[in-house]
Amino acid sequence: MAKKKSAEEIQKELRDLSKPDPATQKPPFDAKKTIIRIVGVLALLWIVAGAFSSFFHTSIPLYISGVLTVVVAGVMVWAQRMMKKQQAIGAILQGADTPEGRKEAVERLKKEFKAGDSQAVLARAQLEMQEDPRKALATLESVNLDKEMAPIAAQVRAMRAMIHLTLGEAQEARKLVDALDLSKQGEAKLRAMFATVAAEAWARTGQAKKAIDTLELFNPEDPDNAELRAQMWRARAFAYAHLNDMKGVGRALRKLADLNPQLLAMFVSAKKVHPLLEREAKQMVMKLGLVPTKMIRQR
Repeated sequence: MAKKKSAEEIQKELRDLSKPDPATQKPPFDAKKTIIRIVGVLALLWIVAGAFSSFFHTSIPLYISGVLTVVVAGVMVWAQRMMKKQQAIGAILQGADTPEGRKEAVERLKKEFKAGDSQAVLARAQLEMQEDPRKALATLESVNLDKEMAPIAAQVRAMRAMIHLTLGEAQEARKLVDALDLSKQGEAKLRAMFATVAAEAWARTGQAKKAIDTLELFNPEDPDNAELRAQMWRARAFAYAHLNDMKGVGRALRKLADLNPQLLAMFVSAKKVHPLLEREAKQMVMKLGLVPTKMIRQR
């Protein structure tokens, strides 16, 4: 029988599973090259505007070029500030691999960023949910979704829904995911994450077929989905269980066990788990010898 691991050891393994694989990461954004390209486009725009203005004896093309230049300059300044903020937050999160490191990172995020900074709030919640999901939920609920840009509001909704699902509060999660518009999410990884969270909420609130149809649009084994793989198979396990698909449940649980056998514990001890899913997970846990039988049967 395998040695029972402490909660901290299990949490560390789960965090390790979620760490990005350096081999799959995209190269860093090259701001200098982008700025050079934009300046080149603007220069060409002014040349064309000057030619039109001279040929047609009108200043309108120059006015249009001026307005576009001001708008682009404003966007570039905003984007540069956002990029610097993301880099600063990323630097803070790098040392948050231990409870002490996470506590220090949370304090720095509170101190170095304004109270209403949504990016800092999201980062804080990511750290807090590893120790205290309720605290992370409260942090996210401090964000006024009506005043945030749509992409940020969507991330907050998805993270709140994910925490509710972890706590067994599927109805609360459902209210949040129903407000997500998956078609408007351009970034592939975020779209996959939103779809996975939404699908689990749908599966656990009576729309398992819709959940499966959505989940099948994304391949958990795709290298680009490595960070989401466990979450994707978890959502599939719930969806198949609510469709009474024994084969699907077994396949999803085996995939999770291949990633880390300790992941099966989420179906054994979690709240409001479908009986079929709980039974299959218990059997697999006992078969793997992870937990003594008498402990599995205690509820």
